[in-house]
Amino acid sequence: MEKGLLIVFTGNGKGKTTAALGMALRAAGHGMRVLILQFIKGAWNYGELDALKRLEQVAILPLGTGFTWQKENLEEDRRLAEAGWQMATREISRGAYDMIILDELNYVLSYGLLPVNVVVDAVKGRPAKLHLVVTGRNAPEELLEAADLVTEMRNRKHPYHDQGISAQKGIEY
Repeated sequence: MEKGLLIVFTGNGKGKTTAALGMALRAAGHGMRVLILQFIKGAWNYGELDALKRLEQVAILPLGTGFTWQKENLEEDRRLAEAGWQMATREISRGAYDMIILDELNYVLSYGLLPVNVVVDAVKGRPAKLHLVVTGRNAPEELLEAADLVTEMRNRKHPYHDQGISAQKGIEY
């Protein structure tokens, strides 16, 4: 049975976006068309942006300004989240992709920048064969219940938090 899955990578550990990018690579290897919408990322140049530009089957679009949790005024982020969500719903319904990754959408939901019920209704109503992958900490319970697959990343040890080692090129960005 072919069925588009709703996959959620959440939790406080590293690897949520990396797992989603691995799925994008696997899908592209099978000739599937993949769209990655990054709801928070946008201010930095991440290695995955440059690498994925070389794959014809994968489109990646940063939609945010980065580091939302460090801002006092979230109005710009709210505006960008709403515009990003409009793009996401358009692409979900358009049928041009086999997989759409909504990177860091869980952060957008946990900050209240988009209504959870609207997002959950949209992902439940997606085309039957479309795979959706949602990443980010603090996935809402309603999304977890709707998902076909949920993986929670758990932090056990981290070089920055535990040893004061700064972010490493090729590892964190």
